[in-house]
Amino acid sequence: MGHEHSHAHDHGHGHEHSHANIDTADARKRVAIAAFLTFGFMIAEVVGGVVSGSLALLADAAHMLTDAGSLALAWLGFKLAERPADDRRSFGWARFKILAAFVNGITLLALAAWICFEAIQRLVSPEPVMGSVLMGVAVVGLLVNIIAFYLLHGGDQEDLNLQGALWHVAGDLLGSVAAIAAALVIMFTGWMPIDPILSMLVALLIIVAGVRITRKSAHILIEGVPSGLEPADIKADLEANIENAEEVTHVHAWALTEQKPLVTLEVVARENVCLDTLRLAVKARLKEHFGVSHATVEVRKPVQ
Repeated sequence: MGHEHSHAHDHGHGHEHSHANIDTADARKRVAIAAFLTFGFMIAEVVGGVVSGSLALLADAAHMLTDAGSLALAWLGFKLAERPADDRRSFGWARFKILAAFVNGITLLALAAWICFEAIQRLVSPEPVMGSVLMGVAVVGLLVNIIAFYLLHGGDQEDLNLQGALWHVAGDLLGSVAAIAAALVIMFTGWMPIDPILSMLVALLIIVAGVRITRKSAHILIEGVPSGLEPADIKADLEANIENAEEVTHVHAWALTEQKPLVTLEVVARENVCLDTLRLAVKARLKEHFGVSHATVEVRKPVQ
């Protein structure tokens, strides 16, 4: 009977952690600056929205308020992700930023629902809007949002937490464009329904982003299989390309974050094979072919 096992848990993280920390620090800085810009201009939009009577402006101000909170949450996610692992959290706090992305996705959906509700109310009971005030505030808002969007767009676009922050700012940018368009229509035609109508169009775009980010982050949180790491494909590839692997079983693939896929599996070795050599071969194949540098591979002899 052969129950001899070779079991190892290889982190292979030396270079990866250094690179990740640099990326995280850069993203955290970008998010912090965007949060200050967003919160500062939000105050101006509230004043402008109240004075002009524009729902587009007030909706954008509400969006920017939630965005300031969401950007602060994203910043916290990056900050906690930098903390090292400890006895109670063997993977550290890396997944907190995925949780932050999930919360940001939900707030995008809630915000879009509120904008749509208010817009319908305005369509039923139209209210006058001061086009000139709306235009002035919206133009300044557009400039602020372009700066914030540029800052965030320069970061790592594979990072879901940064994507969530970016889409919040993109929603603000679209809101400013909608407010400018509404101001032009009101100033030249006096047609007030354009204000809530454009607000609803922006809300629909926000919904698309909210659904996408919520779905992706939720998939990671429930430890769904990352794209390109289907267990059946891993099993077939290893059995076909690792010469001394008799069978590959118990394959599990999930992700700590969108950039850190994890795999565990068991390999049954052929007769008279060095288990450690086989284990290293399997890990090398996983890293080279599937991009997995964090894998737990258990190798055992065949049952006699």
